[in-house]
Amino acid sequence: MTGSWTALAYLVAAVCFIVALKGLSSPRTARPGNLVGVTGATIAVLVVFLSERPDNVPYILAALVVGGAVGAFSARRVAMTAMPQMVGIFNGVGGGAGALVALLELGRGDGAQWPGLAVAAFTVFIGAVTFSGSTLTFVKLQELMTGRPLTFPGGRPVFIGVVAANVALGTWITLGGALWVAIVLAALSLAAGLLLVLPVGGADVPVVIALLNAFSGITVAASGYVLGNSLLIVAGTLVGASGMLLSRLMAKAMGRSLANIMFGAFAGPSTLGATTATDRPVRSAGPEDIAILLGYARKVIVAPGYGLAVAQGQHALRDLAEVLDGRGIEVAYAIHPVAGRMPGHMNVLLAEADVPYDQLKEMDLVNPEFKTADVTLVVGANDVVNPAARSAPGSPIYGMPILAADASRSIVFLKRSLRPGFAGIDNELLHDPKTTLLFGDAKDSLTKLVAAVKAL
Repeated sequence: MTGSWTALAYLVAAVCFIVALKGLSSPRTARPGNLVGVTGATIAVLVVFLSERPDNVPYILAALVVGGAVGAFSARRVAMTAMPQMVGIFNGVGGGAGALVALLELGRGDGAQWPGLAVAAFTVFIGAVTFSGSTLTFVKLQELMTGRPLTFPGGRPVFIGVVAANVALGTWITLGGALWVAIVLAALSLAAGLLLVLPVGGADVPVVIALLNAFSGITVAASGYVLGNSLLIVAGTLVGASGMLLSRLMAKAMGRSLANIMFGAFAGPSTLGATTATDRPVRSAGPEDIAILLGYARKVIVAPGYGLAVAQGQHALRDLAEVLDGRGIEVAYAIHPVAGRMPGHMNVLLAEADVPYDQLKEMDLVNPEFKTADVTLVVGANDVVNPAARSAPGSPIYGMPILAADASRSIVFLKRSLRPGFAGIDNELLHDPKTTLLFGDAKDSLTKLVAAVKAL
């Protein structure tokens, strides 16, 4: 394939990536957008084979087959609740691959000039940080270790020292350091990734996943420079920019700065609060009583959260909404930006249950409507409706914009127990005189509510 045709094919692939990114911005266009992105990636891979004519083709094809099989199997088998973990580990794989590519290029010793050596050293650093940090987020979200922040005396100086050592090693490589220097850089960068993520916990972990997604894109872009591949630079820049923008938007949705989320635990209080259940009294009721409250309302707003995903209750929730709609009751879903464990988690979960898109309303649009709602049904959510975000300056979620569920005439919580939410703090809304709790598994409770409303 000639150079002009290669450049044209890369341009087509780059356009596909841009169109795919735009498509992924809405649930309505996410599926076709994803297909466009797959098309672009396929074109890119084919062009590499046709233009570069690489050696060891059988090994490359075998790796593609094995990797494709693992990816397809993982994507089909992963539960919706584990989607953040999968995104996290895939970020890590991308970062690790970029670091390995840079190490191999440094090992060739082909007389590269200092700009190329500097970029290669940076690729090793950022790729290794992405790999170890993403792996640790996977371990935390998979609950293979505690999700609480882990700090130790002198953690901040140690982290700063490791980063400074990495900068020194990168400078050495730029000035012509040997391969062993790059290997030490990779090892210390792996340590830096662990030290970066260990102090982060609770509801902050999804923000870290988005940030590491940006790091993986930066790694790809840098490795594109090392390899002299323009498409890798374009694709990596797109991923890096979108990941960084997403990180900033999530931090804003939590009412905190990105620096505070990443390094706040070094400075003092944990990002989690008390983890014990409160012994203060609450008002609870059975499905029949809650059904009366819902069945004779005029407007019901549903606030879904991670507990809905854990219980796989989205289909039962849709059934309840359809029954209420059949009684002439207006139903809307209030979607908080960080409901669940990653952006868009609730949108995808509800789309899976064929919930109409026009019933899904983002926080800024739905908040003014709570004061006109007869009932707010909170299903598996806690932190995103916790008034402490507005009224408790000492709270770890203080300043985070929340759903104004407390403005509605009555609130119904579906909860397994009085245990705190992901942020680990008590919710004053549970003790509000307007609040009624229905204890139990969300899917089971919703199924009982459907039957009880139908029986009215």
